[in-house]
Amino acid sequence: MQDLTMQIAQIVPCTEAEGPGKRFAVWFQGCPLRCPGCCNPEFLPFKGGHTRTLASVTEELRRARDESGVEGITLMGGEPTAHAVAALALARASRELGLSVMVFSGYTIEELRARDDATITELIATTDILVDGPYVREQPDTERRWIGSRNQRIHFLTPRYSYDAQWRQKNTLEIRVDKDGVSVNGFPAADAVGLWKGWKRKKPLPTVAPRRAEQQGTDTT
Repeated sequence: MQDLTMQIAQIVPCTEAEGPGKRFAVWFQGCPLRCPGCCNPEFLPFKGGHTRTLASVTEELRRARDESGVEGITLMGGEPTAHAVAALALARASRELGLSVMVFSGYTIEELRARDDATITELIATTDILVDGPYVREQPDTERRWIGSRNQRIHFLTPRYSYDAQWRQKNTLEIRVDKDGVSVNGFPAADAVGLWKGWKRKKPLPTVAPRRAEQQGTDTT
């Protein structure tokens, strides 16, 4: 099972913009839905992304737990249930590491259960928080953190979480700049969507060796 492969669009090993606490966020590559205004249109095609093994992602998750103190995994996309085998494998691995599981799906929980798909049924059973329903850009949610539109529902499927004060804070956006460009996660304001898409550095950041303490006039005694 550890050699199971999956198409991953993006991983952020530690984020506070994709659910309660510090979380390991995984975006799958590929979604059969086409919600107008989707924040991640580049994650919709099933071709693309990076092929990863379950073993490699699980090891990265383990490091994030040990080094950054993440408390759970968040599965997004793309559409996680369109990658149900891989999503379930990651959910199981998270539980084995003592971590929680949060899933964002563009389908409602009723639609998912009506499929009578054993893998999806087990994925739901292994999930602590499910946010369901398609993103509707005409109904932006300004009252619930981590939620895109008002039609979407939060299902607390285990007692591990509840609708407490942190869900009533403003949405957050995280921006990371490195030598390759800019990466963004979280839910942006409507007038910010797309500002960073496709932006890449034309030249790498310069590498400057730190000056010695005596050159800076620093007293090291």
